[in-house]
Amino acid sequence: MPNPENINLKRYDDGTPSIMRKATVYTELHFYRKSDVLVQLTKTFCERFLPKYGDRTVDQMVQAARSIKQNIAEGFTDGQTSFEVEIKLLGIAKGSNQELLEDYQDYLKQHGLNDWAKAGNDKGSNEHLRQRFNNLLKFCRTHNDLADYEHFFARWTDEEMANTAISICHMVDKAMSSFLEKRDREFVEEGGVRERMTAARLDMRGTQKQIIAQQEQEITALKARIASLERELAVLRAGLAGKDGEPR
Repeated sequence: MPNPENINLKRYDDGTPSIMRKATVYTELHFYRKSDVLVQLTKTFCERFLPKYGDRTVDQMVQAARSIKQNIAEGFTDGQTSFEVEIKLLGIAKGSNQELLEDYQDYLKQHGLNDWAKAGNDKGSNEHLRQRFNNLLKFCRTHNDLADYEHFFARWTDEEMANTAISICHMVDKAMSSFLEKRDREFVEEGGVRERMTAARLDMRGTQKQIIAQQEQEITALKARIASLERELAVLRAGLAGKDGEPR
């Protein structure tokens, strides 16, 4: 059971604790930005190389690509209140990414095209393909945004587009796996929204106790000051009474 005292709570300007988790700026994450590339790349790939009618693969691939991006966005948005929902939706995004990866790999097999990743990992394979794969990896690792890719979409061959998508899918999967592991550890340590609610209430109680204790100290100090002033006043009155012969 997570210790509420170990949960790092956000605070409003007046110091009140919040059960909301700190928002993740998911648009800055590399795997989200790469997922946007996958959506547009897949749409163009399907338009150029797959039948416009009668092939369910088109809808499946486009929906899988969209599911990656949309579930990442929804997961991080809903994740401000729920660790569980965030982890679940990121898991769905990861599954959609795997589905899209297999669709592209199947396309290469069905059309007798080269899978550069296999060539890149096989020392006995075609050196030219190995070099193309290594160059592709370098490019995909250092480029995360649609603007870096879209000017190639109209001139890449189906083999080039498919292998680019496969490389991006592998990178998205690796990045999401690492991120989910991190989130899993945070969930075990901090718990979900119920634990955050408990931590916030305990924090408020602790704050209220501190305020009450401080007020009690201030009251005690004021009482002591009043008593001191009353003694000083009594001395002054006694002095005046001695001079005039009668109390005032």
